[in-house]
Amino acid sequence: MGEQMDVASLRALIDETVVSRYQIFGHKEIPALCESLRMPAPPPQVDPNTQRDVSKHKRLAASLGACRDEDLPVIARAVLASQPVNAVQRNALQDALWQGSDCVEVPGRTRRELAASLPLDHYVRHADRFLTMLDSLWVLDNDPMAAWDGGARTLRTQITRYVINNDDWDAVSLFEQLGSFQAPHPRFARFLEALAAPSTIPDEAAQRQFVEIANVHLQRVGAQLQEAGEEDGYPIFELIRAGEPPTRRPRQVIFATLAKPDIRISSVLDGDLEVIEQAERADQVLVYDRAIGNDGLRWRDLLNWWQEKRGITDTEQARSSLFERMRASLPKGCPVSDLRVGADGTGCSLSIRRGRGCADGRCRAWRGGRRRP
Repeated sequence: MGEQMDVASLRALIDETVVSRYQIFGHKEIPALCESLRMPAPPPQVDPNTQRDVSKHKRLAASLGACRDEDLPVIARAVLASQPVNAVQRNALQDALWQGSDCVEVPGRTRRELAASLPLDHYVRHADRFLTMLDSLWVLDNDPMAAWDGGARTLRTQITRYVINNDDWDAVSLFEQLGSFQAPHPRFARFLEALAAPSTIPDEAAQRQFVEIANVHLQRVGAQLQEAGEEDGYPIFELIRAGEPPTRRPRQVIFATLAKPDIRISSVLDGDLEVIEQAERADQVLVYDRAIGNDGLRWRDLLNWWQEKRGITDTEQARSSLFERMRASLPKGCPVSDLRVGADGTGCSLSIRRGRGCADGRCRAWRGGRRRP
């Protein structure tokens, strides 16, 4: 089970990545910045009581100070999605967010034994994909002198030299240099899933070989990598506790319908549903039929799908038209007061004034049976 989220640390990290960087923002930009990060409105540039200027740092600090603890995770995700944080700050924010999540724990000994059994040749053959994956989870550009020596001593350069161009490092050495033996459990779990992902090795035989090797060690501690769906025709795997039922990602999502869709059961055993398309009602039933990956169905994915489906090149126009479609799908007489998208691009919220038959609604990313921060 995950530990309790440390909200004090999360608040300090947001301060470091937003408030302490006040110099790069202008006074006019601060209200929009706070709104995009879902932070409370900052105080005005001029104090109405004293008529004195309020510094940019104080305005941002006041906004963050007014944030409730329960709102900090949303703000942190927005910072990760929209602010130019470095890999150290990114990982610190992610670890703070993931600390409160339910996660399969893999002990250090199991991690080391797994690494000792892992060949790296499949990853070397897809070096660019491998480095991209490693860069998304670990700090590769860790040399403070990189601006002067061209990054010759960064971990990225060392991996290229000792793993990709030569075989001087085995998987144990690589894991050690990455810090994965001591990494928090949620990060290591994502690392294992990424090692099995088609975005890292687009080779099903290689994917399954890694999963087979990993599961020999994982099953000893009550865990396993289990197939949970597919992406671009390749299997995707999820780290679960042994004995948990497999999670299935939806093959299609029906939403914002203007009429009741005609649905039939295409597979009783698998519980698969099929929408029967009718030409005269084609525009009344929206079916998102793209693969849903490990990150769930994100707002940006839905918006991209909408743009392509409607042939809209302008993103703002597409966003506006999708909002209107979602509003139009609400029951008549249901008063909508606000519809907004989170700055992290992962979800949208539909605020409805409470009344008979109405309640606050919220779109959330589907997480394959369990939701991660």
